[in-house]
Amino acid sequence: MSDEQPNNPLHGITLEQMLMALVERYGWADLGRRIRINCFALNPSVHSSLKFLRRTAWARAKVEELYVETWHRG
Repeated sequence: MSDEQPNNPLHGITLEQMLMALVERYGWADLGRRIRINCFALNPSVHSSLKFLRRTAWARAKVEELYVETWHRG
């Protein structure tokens, strides 16, 4: 059985990698406007954002969706 997932654009990418790439691309302020969650808008940090995203499935889904839209859709 193979671990490859050719149709999954998130395979092998950690939540931290996604978050860092999005912050680098958009910055915290724009990221907070695109995904309306307080951990991006009020005193944002990677640590607090990751903690929130790991506990909150809907917020993580929004981050994953923005990541895919940004880098994997034409």
